[in-house]
Amino acid sequence: MEKKLVPCLVSFVLILCSVSHVRSDASDHRYKVGDDVPLYVNKVGPFHNPSETYRYFDLPFCSSGPTKDKKEALGEVLNGDRLVTAPYKLDFLNDKDSEVACKNTLTKEQVAQFREAVSKDYYFQMYYDDLPIWGFLGKVDKEGKNDPSEYKYYLFKHLHFTIFYNKDRVIEISAQSDLNNVVDLTEDKEVNVEFMYSVKWKETDITFEKRMDKYSQSSSLPHHLEIHWFSIINSCVTVLLLTGFLATILMRVLKNDFVKYAHDEESAEDQEETGWKYIHGDVFRYPKYKSLLAAAVGSGTQLFTLTIFIFVLALVGVFYPYNRGALFTALVVIYALTAGIAGYTAASFFCQLEGKNWVRNLLLTGALFCGPLFLTFCFLNTVAIAYSATAALPFGTIVVIFLIWALVTTPLLVLGGIAGKNSKAEFQAPVRTTKYPREIPQLPWYRKTLPQMAMAGFLPFSAIYIELYYIFASVWGHRIYTIYSILFIVFIILLIVTAFITVALTYFQLAAEDHEWWWRSFLCGGSTGLFIYGYCLYYYYARSDMSGFMQTSFFFGYMACVCYGFFLMLGSIGFRASLFFVRHIYRSIKCE
Repeated sequence: MEKKLVPCLVSFVLILCSVSHVRSDASDHRYKVGDDVPLYVNKVGPFHNPSETYRYFDLPFCSSGPTKDKKEALGEVLNGDRLVTAPYKLDFLNDKDSEVACKNTLTKEQVAQFREAVSKDYYFQMYYDDLPIWGFLGKVDKEGKNDPSEYKYYLFKHLHFTIFYNKDRVIEISAQSDLNNVVDLTEDKEVNVEFMYSVKWKETDITFEKRMDKYSQSSSLPHHLEIHWFSIINSCVTVLLLTGFLATILMRVLKNDFVKYAHDEESAEDQEETGWKYIHGDVFRYPKYKSLLAAAVGSGTQLFTLTIFIFVLALVGVFYPYNRGALFTALVVIYALTAGIAGYTAASFFCQLEGKNWVRNLLLTGALFCGPLFLTFCFLNTVAIAYSATAALPFGTIVVIFLIWALVTTPLLVLGGIAGKNSKAEFQAPVRTTKYPREIPQLPWYRKTLPQMAMAGFLPFSAIYIELYYIFASVWGHRIYTIYSILFIVFIILLIVTAFITVALTYFQLAAEDHEWWWRSFLCGGSTGLFIYGYCLYYYYARSDMSGFMQTSFFFGYMACVCYGFFLMLGSIGFRASLFFVRHIYRSIKCE
């Protein structure tokens, strides 16, 4: 199964790369003087609430003619993009000065609607030849006024477009609002508005291939790079300290254990055993809820594979700035195609643990991550529908996602499960398990599960928390993140630290003669996900200006799913590392 699946995934990655670049080349238009260059208005929304966006014409803007929706790809719809033809006409190399786009008479209700939008710092987004344009709808005059009732609200009605070109291609565009050409929205009364625009074309030496570079420069500035490298150095120091600790302390202790146990065998065979050798007859006793553990390891392995493929696509340049929807498309399709890995891993491991009902285990594997994600999506999509926001997915998109799940994810999960069941793999336990379990001695409070999880999660989290801010500012803000190579290094460090700290805690647990390490190693490995969710609380209240029920529910709802995914992925990494370690140490001693 795995041999067939890996080439399939590699082929898909190559296809996705080529499709993405074809998409970028599709906007590689060459224009002649006077040609109509496509301009689309996308969405509007409060600047500090990135999830709360609305269609441009949900606000009472006027149009110069009938509007036409642009056909969107799956990822673009998931991203909340809803492109519509704009009222402005920006013909290639045609300068315009104070051209009237359209006229409108705003009613009292429409004035109040615009005033509400201006008071919440609404911004607009447009796309011109696939280049993004940003701007604010208006301004609030608070100067010299202490009472909010005295504030003045103004709507910008004149846009100045500055467009740079190189021969027959559009290279760059910016839009500036005329701060003096405004409409007073302070009072509830009918207002006549004349929306105007000016266009200025300028020549530039920047080539078409480099026109997106300016959007990624902010994250590549020396100041930001310095912080990123500080983050990596901080993470590397953590790894070095941890590996040094393991190499010098843990390995030395293990070596002493091996020498001691070998000496005990030679001197007196009836001498009472102590430490981790004492529980050799129980350490490979199958855990409680083994079906759930197998499902969790299978789901975590799938998410790990998904993450690796996403990094591969990022490093080859698929997710360049404003390649709209590429990331969401990749997440949906790669997750569907890696379902076979989850099915194979879970069923194979479950059968190794002598589990009988592998079909139920397979259903549990399929629902373990998708179930909570589906319930969260249903709730948040209902909220978005209630708000009439663009985050609400159209019925057609929901049908497409359902078909992908029904026709791709589920069959691959079943095929993987069948292959895993028939793999005939046996659980390789180096020592025999006794018939009756030994009683676990009374342990101090700091050796219980929750304190151990806190210790296990803190170190990996400390290795990534600096980078987390930039990721959050990109996903839940308007910054652009492009330094995927640094992010990949931090991810590798996260995996190493998680594996090492889980192995260390597993050793100390066994040395204390506690043989129930299976679930403990998974929970300790995945506990970093809980720390990341704790960081979400800090980021929301201390580092962001997000507000409102919709934005709050979207932030905490979807971040709960992401952190749960991290919990499953890192938990499976911690469990795998601990299983390898436990097998190794018990294979190195002689046990009766």
